Amino acid sequence: MIYVYTGLSACKTTSALGLCLRALGHGKKVVIIQFMKGRKDIGEYKIRNKLKNYEIYQFGRKEFVNLNNPSKKDKDLAKKGLEFAKTIIKNKPFIMVLDEINLAIKVGLLNEKDVLDFLDNIPKNVNVILTGRYASKKIIKKSDIAIETRELKAPKKYPYIKGLQY
Repeated sequence: MIYVYTGLSACKTTSALGLCLRALGHGKKVVIIQFMKGRKDIGEYKIRNKLKNYEIYQFGRKEFVNLNNPSKKDKDLAKKGLEFAKTIIKNKPFIMVLDEINLAIKVGLLNEKDVLDFLDNIPKNVNVILTGRYASKKIIKKSDIAIETRELKAPKKYPYIKGLQY
């Protein structure tokens, strides 16, 4: 199955992590590849050594990507992340999350056709989750399940949960 979590509100990565947690509870292998993220202080990265069958890899810098003018380094990291995904998917994890890949395509870090080609070659019994704002029509069409998150209520600035880094 191919899942897409997109939309302008929060909770896309959180929703993907919920599916991962369920899979881990059943002893399944989960691989998360984060695009545009390189911070080691986020919860989903910090937990990596405490969960069996859980792997997470980051292909981004600590700093935010300039969405209007991404650097060559950001583009190179994103391409490296997609190439890594092509290699590691051969190990057939039960779930592979491509976190923020939709936004990486939208801002030009990755070529949409390259991602669609990757999706065409997913091994049997591997589920892929693509997260991030601005999923393209082609990515959504390719998916089996596409969810758009929508804010019903939120403060002007997200307080998140006190004491947790996102």
